[in-house]
Amino acid sequence: MIPAQRNQTAHQAVSVWSEKQPQHMNAELLLQEFDYRTSRSSGKGGQNVNKVETKVEARLDVAASLALSEAEKELVLEKLANQISAEGVLSVTNQTDRSQLANKQKAAHKLLRLVEKALVQPKKRKRAVVPPEVKEARLEAKRRRSEKLAARRIDPVPFKK
Repeated sequence: MIPAQRNQTAHQAVSVWSEKQPQHMNAELLLQEFDYRTSRSSGKGGQNVNKVETKVEARLDVAASLALSEAEKELVLEKLANQISAEGVLSVTNQTDRSQLANKQKAAHKLLRLVEKALVQPKKRKRAVVPPEVKEARLEAKRRRSEKLAARRIDPVPFKK
């Protein structure tokens, strides 16, 4: 992430860059679609806590998004169903910093990561082909162990091949 200028104004543009993003998703367009809400934050800040709205909620209306294709929207709605409101809005809050701008950047980064993670398709698992020699060696070891345990029994049961 490239840090933006440290400024207290809420109107400054937020810059969040992705290290790895799905090729089909347009991160810059998606960032423009984010809607921000602010409120008073709890926690440290002294008198600042009572005066300044530093808690930031980044919101994305998934259904109305132009940055996501229909298939991507379905994927996000499916994978993040428990985090999306009844209105179809995906939201993330951040209140870790005293600065509204820093919280805005972190909330945008968090929301972008959430959408990117939902769009990542897991790789199909390829079954490993076990060589016949390895199978034979495993079965031989099992046979030897079985014979050894059978020999320890009081009434040995004859081994069947």
